[in-house]
Amino acid sequence: MAILKSEAEIKVMAEGGRILAEILEILKKETRAGITTNHLDELSLKLIKESGAKPAFLNYHAPGSPRSYPKTLCASLNEVVVHGVPSERIIQEGDLVKIDLGLVYQNFYLDSARTVYVGKPPKEIQKLIAITEEALALGIKIAHIGKTLGDIGHAISNCVTQNGFSIVGSLTGHGIGRNLHEDPTVFNFGRPGQGEELKEGMVIAIEPMVSASKGKIAKVKEMPDGGFATADGSFTAHFEHTVAITSKGPQILTRI
Repeated sequence: MAILKSEAEIKVMAEGGRILAEILEILKKETRAGITTNHLDELSLKLIKESGAKPAFLNYHAPGSPRSYPKTLCASLNEVVVHGVPSERIIQEGDLVKIDLGLVYQNFYLDSARTVYVGKPPKEIQKLIAITEEALALGIKIAHIGKTLGDIGHAISNCVTQNGFSIVGSLTGHGIGRNLHEDPTVFNFGRPGQGEELKEGMVIAIEPMVSASKGKIAKVKEMPDGGFATADGSFTAHFEHTVAITSKGPQILTRI
């Protein structure tokens, strides 16, 4: 069951979310050919500490995972969807980089992700990025009191599949607050009117993960470092916002 947040708690989360959004904008500009993903990780840790917040992912042990996450940032390239561990790998022209970052601000967690292409993207990759971002916007737009998680998932998957791409079905969004992962699970597919009803005070991380592979659902495989990659090697995009359900409609907490 979702843990509802008060207006005051959502206000605190919005303050933390703005800090996270500002850091992500810096990381996006820093993502270029010739740097390592470790460089982005070190920069993210520095910026979070300077802001007065704490890293959310560093040494985080996700439920069901055999290991703790060793870095501050998830940097997932090309066919890797999420949880790519930063390393000495050098980013190249033509890489599609997913930057996923979380922080803890006044004991509340915030989580957000962006996708950056290094260089001038081919039309198909440009479309993949745009459709993933559009799917997120549509999922957020429908997140009003009285709607359901199935409504959100349906809006996301409908946008993705109608444009010839695939949802990564086994990876999901989640509730968030005083813990990084709370109830409910936020699927990127669903049926209208089904699933948990959205209530005032719910805060959820909505995060479409989309593959350029064909078919409605893309299969993934776990990598040795714990990251998840598409089984067919197709490129992926990922966007995420932490969103509060309020009486005035959905409030994106992780934006400037």
